[in-house]
Amino acid sequence: MSSGTHHLPEFFTELIQTSSASGYEAEAFAVFDKRVKPAADLYACDALGNRLGFLNPAGSPTVLLTGYLDEPGFIITHISKDGFVYFDLLGEHDRSAIAGRSVVVHSGNGPVKGITGKRIFQLGDGPEHKKTSEVQDMWIDIGTRSKRATLDRVAIGDAATYDRAFEVIHGSVGAGRGLEGKLGAYVAGEAFIRLARDRSQITCKLAIVAAVQGQIGTGGVGPAAFSVSPELAIAVDCRTATDVPESNKRKHGDIELGGGPILSRGPNISGDIFRRLQYTANGMGLPYQVEAEARPNRGGIGSIQLIRNGILTGRVRIPIRYSGSPSEVVDLRDVESCVQLLVEFAKSDFDKDT
Repeated sequence: MSSGTHHLPEFFTELIQTSSASGYEAEAFAVFDKRVKPAADLYACDALGNRLGFLNPAGSPTVLLTGYLDEPGFIITHISKDGFVYFDLLGEHDRSAIAGRSVVVHSGNGPVKGITGKRIFQLGDGPEHKKTSEVQDMWIDIGTRSKRATLDRVAIGDAATYDRAFEVIHGSVGAGRGLEGKLGAYVAGEAFIRLARDRSQITCKLAIVAAVQGQIGTGGVGPAAFSVSPELAIAVDCRTATDVPESNKRKHGDIELGGGPILSRGPNISGDIFRRLQYTANGMGLPYQVEAEARPNRGGIGSIQLIRNGILTGRVRIPIRYSGSPSEVVDLRDVESCVQLLVEFAKSDFDKDT
């Protein structure tokens, strides 16, 4: 794996490299357990697979950091008589970027390499070949020539992910698969690990949830947050940057790669938490960006803020480009800034107004 001119923390590298299609997060569990569990005062796994860690369990208030462990993937739904593997989508994909990609099917017999295919454009008739194919018109080619030969290698219900390693492409800018899904869990986990090195820095009870199934909308974070019962929470995830050609900034806002963490504002965001995050970033001299959210999202915040009697919830996001593609792009400086912001936020005197 190329590291370019920018240092890649081992935890980051290991987590991003895992294959963790939504509902099939076992590899990511193993990395999170390895890295975060030793730092925790208490650590648990719930029935859904969510990972929960705690620091300073006698502290107050209870502050929760959350991120997801899953990434977009594919699930095998049908195998043709000629051995081609048809699939449905697990999570949100850029459908124009699916065909012609290297993938790995994670079978019970081990990883199986394949290539996503569709009818090639030279064989298209009229204007139809210019259209983006429907998912049911795509397949995975694993090189076999019969249904029986394919079933010897993979099974209905197996998951697949893109075969794309993370690499630094220039300076601090890198590209890889699954960033939108897993960067939130990495940032929350890394902040947790750093705070664990000197628990005297925090007076709160700090909790972390690395959640499952965010990509498919069910979101394990809600049940996990219910069990933690925090007074306040911050959901960490990613957001598409608009600093590329043809972006409609009037509609989607002005978000730049390398511009720092994104702090969300809107009716479903706690104003108190936004102001505290803003106050913390200003005190650090840390560049940040602000986005407006007009309505609740379906996971993350939406799954947290309505539990029990209601939870004060904020959102910190990492800008990325080419969301849902095999090669999402991130500036690693933004990732590190998000970690630093959460570390300082957790050190706050929560009894004091900002």
